[in-house]
Amino acid sequence: MRQRIIYCFMALFLIFSSPGCSLSSESPAPKVELTVSVPASMGELLSQIAKQYEQSHPQVDIRLNVGSSGALERQIEKGAPVDLFISAGKSEMEILSGKGLIQPETVRPFAGNQLVLIYPKTGSYPIHSLQELNTKEIKRISIGQPDSVPAGRYASQSLKHVGLWQKIQPKLVLAKDVRQVLTYVETNNVDAGIVYQTEAISSNQVVIAQYLDSSSHEPIQYLTGIVKSTPRLQTARQFQEYLFSQAAISILEKHGFLPQT
Repeated sequence: MRQRIIYCFMALFLIFSSPGCSLSSESPAPKVELTVSVPASMGELLSQIAKQYEQSHPQVDIRLNVGSSGALERQIEKGAPVDLFISAGKSEMEILSGKGLIQPETVRPFAGNQLVLIYPKTGSYPIHSLQELNTKEIKRISIGQPDSVPAGRYASQSLKHVGLWQKIQPKLVLAKDVRQVLTYVETNNVDAGIVYQTEAISSNQVVIAQYLDSSSHEPIQYLTGIVKSTPRLQTARQFQEYLFSQAAISILEKHGFLPQT
């Protein structure tokens, strides 16, 4: 009897000490959270790229921080916990690099865009060119804040180029980002607006009146750069590299952006 009890204990020991039958369970490794600050004009695009990346990298959780490039730049200056920055303007990236907040060797051109003049599809006054903004029928025109929204800066440069900037000052409605400009036009709160073509083609409520001359403003260039203080350097590098993969470029082109590899 005693010998039988010993055998039972030995059998139980072998069962529960085997790798597949351990009583202890190991908890899964925690995910790496990567915070990426992106301009409003790329919010939807980056959301799709991030979701696609997470499917092949289940250990990474991409957190998007969306806003105007100027606002995002100031957040990083104040120490916001950001790992990767994507800017819709060159100057925002240069400011951070100049202050030693971005690793300069990681700064890379990511995409290009085109500036367009739009008006509401249900608007009372269809327009065809910038010059018509100075007519009495057009009372409200929206662009992004030139000092914090790259699209607004480009728009102001184009308007100055054709001699309209001072003339239409009383009509201007300045928006916090390019998405807000689009919303103002879609909802007929303004008679016209200047946005990126990627914003315009995403909406069925606006009409593109004119593609603005690219020589009338500084080149539209989106850049990526890794924040110097990131504790997740390797993960940030891997995601940044993914942005230039064919899988990401396909999404980029689908949204009307111009890849720059």
